[in-house]
Amino acid sequence: MKRSSAMAGAAVMAVAGIATMATATTASAAPAGAAAAYNGACGRGYSVVNSAAITGKGTVYLTYNRTSGKNCVVTVRNTTGSPVYIFTYLGRTDGSGDAVFDEGEYRSYAGPVYLAAKGACVDWGGTIQNVSVSVTGSNCGKLTAGTVTHH
Repeated sequence: MKRSSAMAGAAVMAVAGIATMATATTASAAPAGAAAAYNGACGRGYSVVNSAAITGKGTVYLTYNRTSGKNCVVTVRNTTGSPVYIFTYLGRTDGSGDAVFDEGEYRSYAGPVYLAAKGACVDWGGTIQNVSVSVTGSNCGKLTAGTVTHH
C-alpha cells in the first residue's frame, strides 16, 4: 500500500530514530552474489544509481530517470517466500515536500515509490523484517554516496 503524507514523515523519523543507535558507514554496493538483484520494478528509463544492503535480508535500490527527473526506490528480498514485513521510503534531505513510502507484508519487494528530486539530495532506505538500512544526503544531482546506517 503506497502512502504519501505527513504519516510518511513519522515513519521516516521512526527509522531515523533507530539509526541513532547504529554505526554509520559510507555507501557501497553489497558484495557480489549476496545482494538481491534489482528487479526493474521502477519501470522503463530508470537506472540504478545507488544501493544499500539490508544485512542478510536483501537490498534497497535507488534509481533515477534522467528524462523525468524522478528518483525511485524499491526494497528487494534476497529470496522470495512467505510474506514478511517490508518497508521502503524516499524523501528530500532538505525536508521539502512529503516523503513517500510503501510498507506491508510482501513476498519479494516493497515499492516502487517515486519522487521528483532533480538536483536535490535524497534520504532513502528500507526494512525487511527487523533489519533496516537508511541513507541520508545522497545523490545530490550527482552520484554521491551519502551516509549509510545499518540497524
